[in-house]
Order: sequence, then C-alpha cells, then structure tokens
Amino acid sequence: MSADHAEIDPDVNQDEWPFPSEKFLHEWAPGVLQAQNAWMASIDSLRAPDRKTHELIRMVCTVIARQPGGVQRHARLAAEVGATWDEIAGSILLTEPAFGIVLAIQALPAARRGFKQGMSGSTRGDGGESLGV
Repeated sequence: MSADHAEIDPDVNQDEWPFPSEKFLHEWAPGVLQAQNAWMASIDSLRAPDRKTHELIRMVCTVIARQPGGVQRHARLAAEVGATWDEIAGSILLTEPAFGIVLAIQALPAARRGFKQGMSGSTRGDGGESLGV
C-alpha cells in the first residue's frame, strides 16, 4: 500500500505512521510489520552506494512505480543528504527512455515538493534555495 492510500482512510495519522500501511499492519499483522521494519533497516544499512545515491535510486524506483508520495519522500531525503535539484531532476529524467516522458513529467512536481522540504530542513547553505524550485 502506498502513501497515497491515506485518502482511503482519513483517520490515518501521518505524524504517527509515515506510511498508512504501517498502521494497518500494526493492527492486523504486527509480526509482518516487525519483519518488514527489520528488512528495511538492513537495506538502509548498506555501505554502498552512498546515502545520496541510495535515495536517488529509491526515488527513481518510486517514479517507475507511479508513487508520487514515494517520489516526494525520497527527493526530500536525497536533498537532506546533499542532492541538488539538478541531480534529482536528472535522475528522474533518466527514466524517460525506458518508461516514457509522461512518468518523468508527472513525477517532477512531487520531487520538487520533496526537494523544497529537504532544503528547508537543511543547513547545507550551498545555495539550493535559490534554484527557483
């Protein structure tokens, strides 16, 4: 279930549960949620690629999966660890030859929102805020 499914259940508190599926798994299958969290922690602990590349790859996967919530989240996380808007937009545009321009264009607004969120919480001071995004 994607983050976009919050529309299905307006009672899902996004502050408590980053993904609506976590609330449901917690209620219905807590063992599955624990196993999923352990598995994700293992993926997050990979030593390579570096964290910025890791987030860009995961963002591109969510572009391909047509998950704008995931695009926004991973664009934010990528920006928080140093990705520029050019790196985020360029990574999305790399999906175009295999998956078409429509997916790339549809993903850019969510990526832009995530980038802005990541920059607003960032103290990098590399001028990313002046990119006009």
